Amino acid sequence: MVFRFLKRRQDPQEREEKIESGLEKSRKGIFSQVAALFDREEITDSTWEELEELLIAADVGVETTLMLLDVLQDRVEAERIRRPSELRKALKEELQAILDSAPNQPVEVNDGELLVMLIVGVNGVGKTTTVAKLAHKFASEGAKVVVGAADTFRAAAIDQLQIWGERAGVPVIAGAPNSDPAAVVHDALAAARSRSADVLIVDTAGRLHTKYNLMEELKKIQRVIDRNGSPAQENLLVLDATTGQNGLVQARKFAQAVHLDGVVLAKMDGTAKGGIAFAIVNEMKIPIRYLTTGEKLGDIAEFDSKDFVNALLG
Repeated sequence: MVFRFLKRRQDPQEREEKIESGLEKSRKGIFSQVAALFDREEITDSTWEELEELLIAADVGVETTLMLLDVLQDRVEAERIRRPSELRKALKEELQAILDSAPNQPVEVNDGELLVMLIVGVNGVGKTTTVAKLAHKFASEGAKVVVGAADTFRAAAIDQLQIWGERAGVPVIAGAPNSDPAAVVHDALAAARSRSADVLIVDTAGRLHTKYNLMEELKKIQRVIDRNGSPAQENLLVLDATTGQNGLVQARKFAQAVHLDGVVLAKMDGTAKGGIAFAIVNEMKIPIRYLTTGEKLGDIAEFDSKDFVNALLG
């Protein structure tokens, strides 16, 4: 599927700049040590040992790291790579290939058809602010957006989302605190259709992936969406990029409750190491859709594999 909005998509240069600035701390952290390996005069056994340690430390994960090293060592032999600079180029190509292994084409918004975006994740990952950033982004591109506040458990969640909605210039459909989230989604769907909206973005309660009842509630919300016959749906899991490999555990659990179309890596401007993106795509085959890179409404970037790898390794 390919997203088509009424006015414009994010400018490629703007996207590249957001990704580069958002990954500054990641680039200056462990990935700076990875880059330094390729400033040496030759490739040695120590190069491979250090590369393995650094990639695992950067949250790439053991499985993905070992796969990468196998592929790179095969290329070194087959292509007779001798210079570290050539190995650096090969590493960047293989990292990008991992990210491209899960097709990341944005979803299409067709005139007269409602796209429902269900935003899920555990507590504290930046889910509600991600909803606001997505709403602002799509509205600025010419789409008519409605937000559904289905996080009815957290007392301040509805008020918080309504404030974000005012800032983003989009209406927020909400129910009473502690009301049935699925009922809120039902009302939001009706409101979105009555307003001829292009996109309905649904915020859900932050739920621990280990809590059975809350995950079952997510399935109930999905059934409500299915019964209302939305022609297009995008389910996005928001992960705090600073949590590292725990994000992979969360992704596996949420994938058991609802189909996941993509991941939003939030808080990339924080202390994130960056490698979790490769682990998620390689092991789950779920694409990274967006990165959030700051606290402002506009601090969100469409994910691009080439820009991401360049921002990490130059």
